[in-house]
Amino acid sequence: MAAIFTTPKFSPKITTSIFPSNSNSISPHHYHSPLHFSTKHSLLSPPKKTSISCSLPQTPTPTPTNSTPTRHRPDYIPNRIADPAYVRIFDTTLRDGEQSPGASLTSKEKLDIARQLARLGVDIIEAGFPASSNDDFEAVKAIAKEVGNAVDGDGYVPVICGLSRCNEKDIRRAWEAIKYAKRPRIHTFIATSAIHMEYKLRKTKDEVIEIARNMVRFARSLGCDDVEFSPEDAGRSDREFLYEILGEVIKAGATTLNIPDTVGINVPAEYGKMISDIKANTPGIENVVISTHCQNDLGLSTANTISGACAGARQLEVTINGIGERAGNASLEEVVMTLKCHEGDVLGGLYTGINARHIYMTSKMVEEYTGLYVQPHKAIVGANAFAHESGIHQDGMLKHKGTYEIIAPEDIGYERTNEAGIVLGKLSGRHALKKRLEELGYELESEHLENIFWRFKAVADQKKRVTDADLRALVSDEVFQPEVVWKLHDLQVTCGTLGLSTATVKLIGADGTEHVACSVGTGPVDSAYKAVDLIVKEPVTLLEYSLTAVTEGIDAIATTRVLIRGENSHTSTHAYTEETVHRTFSGIGAGMDIVVSSVKAYIGALNKMLGFQEKPPVKTPAKKTTVSA
Repeated sequence: MAAIFTTPKFSPKITTSIFPSNSNSISPHHYHSPLHFSTKHSLLSPPKKTSISCSLPQTPTPTPTNSTPTRHRPDYIPNRIADPAYVRIFDTTLRDGEQSPGASLTSKEKLDIARQLARLGVDIIEAGFPASSNDDFEAVKAIAKEVGNAVDGDGYVPVICGLSRCNEKDIRRAWEAIKYAKRPRIHTFIATSAIHMEYKLRKTKDEVIEIARNMVRFARSLGCDDVEFSPEDAGRSDREFLYEILGEVIKAGATTLNIPDTVGINVPAEYGKMISDIKANTPGIENVVISTHCQNDLGLSTANTISGACAGARQLEVTINGIGERAGNASLEEVVMTLKCHEGDVLGGLYTGINARHIYMTSKMVEEYTGLYVQPHKAIVGANAFAHESGIHQDGMLKHKGTYEIIAPEDIGYERTNEAGIVLGKLSGRHALKKRLEELGYELESEHLENIFWRFKAVADQKKRVTDADLRALVSDEVFQPEVVWKLHDLQVTCGTLGLSTATVKLIGADGTEHVACSVGTGPVDSAYKAVDLIVKEPVTLLEYSLTAVTEGIDAIATTRVLIRGENSHTSTHAYTEETVHRTFSGIGAGMDIVVSSVKAYIGALNKMLGFQEKPPVKTPAKKTTVSA
């Protein structure tokens, strides 16, 4: 692994002293929890003006003792949770999140993200859809073998889940990929809404029930004791039919029932009632865990997810940064921090096993690897989430941060730039840089640290002060990159109003050979990209190009993102539509020169695409070559 992401300034053992406000199921004994809940922040909680209630036993709240009672993640049992207040977090960033256009991830990137999700403390990692492609199968298998067997000191190890359609080929393929994990899970689904059964499946209700029942039974027959079933488009399905098919898959051996609002049509009261009705009317429901999966088409995914938890769901399906199909999914950071902010009040003491101190770093990793930028006003992890420009707000913040912040940035592993004790400039040394990077959550290998140091010095020579945003851009450009097939060595461009723009590019191949090409174009970036194409010889279409400044000022570092699709593109099968999907590949580059930044991004996207190819790249002659347009 290229880098380890930590938050070294925080204690690794964090505890909580909060109890469910309406439960006597938790005795005041000592437990350990990976998520910090402090009663001293209770003055920041919003006033209790809502009538929402959670499905916990209506009994008096136990009185905390002076010994600071704590809670911990209950022992994992597939079909039940010992603590009724505990909520499992099911992360599907690597499966549903990767269905976002341009979010294709290499096997290495998926493994890196899975490792980070384990540090975050998610209960279940849906690692992919193994039947969709050989690459996805191998990625899921690698995650199952490594992350699925990495047991920590408290006995925690994430469940590794693979998605499958309701057919034997998919289910067997999923099992072959996940069976190496200590806690493997098969997640299978079939559509249950009238519109899907009529137009997509072309099957009757009885046929759908028979398929679902047989396929859950088949999954169990393979030796998998943990099977999740989803009635696709449950939000638009007939309620009585849902009770029937869910009852049948429970009898067949399902351990988790996931209730997806596949098209994001439900509102919170409606979705919560659906969960309540399923809990009240499905035979055998007491023998399974109910799960939520809410799409964000109307911007209600987080609200629907919380409503589902209050109605009795004890597994919540989410993604980092809310990425996913169409408008995305419920955001892990929003859901988790909502539960944390309402510990012990209107949400009835629901809690998770998430170590919130890793949220920001996980968000940045997913953002950089997928190339999907987080909008500045994104809740929890957006650039403006802890920024205050209004004079009234600034006055309140100076007097007491609780006046306008319900979450401290440190809670999610983020440190305010203007509160840092170290100001980095051209006279700063390696030790100061390393310390600041560690404070930002980066623990880098010596090689990466050395490369970043010299890039930092180059930036510092041109800027009076190097900001945290600059450092994050440099780390992203150094660490969050695909495996190197081609590397930029030199670039020279000539442009202006007097003639065509010209670019000369020197790339280093995987075998260390230098390749030089020259080309002309309509501008410096166009000519540089054409020169790269002459060397790489992989026909691609540039779909998107964007350039942003990391900080303000003429001396800002530029970050470029590109999205490409190869003419001989890698394909996969879409989980829901079963269509063949041509993958797109994103690349990110950073630098004070916008042309250099642009070329780095383009080469990064090409490297990611070449890394997906099942055959190795054609070896180039072991000598220096020169090509011209």
